[in-house]
Amino acid sequence: MRGGWVYILTNRKYGALYTGVTSDIAARMVQHREGKGSAFCEEHGITKLVYAEPYDSIEDAIVREKAVKKWRRDWKIAAIERANPEWDDLWFVINC
Repeated sequence: MRGGWVYILTNRKYGALYTGVTSDIAARMVQHREGKGSAFCEEHGITKLVYAEPYDSIEDAIVREKAVKKWRRDWKIAAIERANPEWDDLWFVINC
């Protein structure tokens, strides 16, 4: 089984949020940054990775992503601020 990631992207602090799931966070972020990740992200300029949770299996990540997508916006913001209070772009952390 392959691992997976649940992630949240934004265009700016407190801006539009996008929740996704992937088995390859680096490749998926390249897609988002090139405007090929999703139409919503491209339309809103969403490329900044502000939240990421690793999982042992992609199946577990998919279950978690479905749950996170049902969260209220303020819950997502609270989760981001607990894990990443400065809303730094985690792409530079994960990609190092």
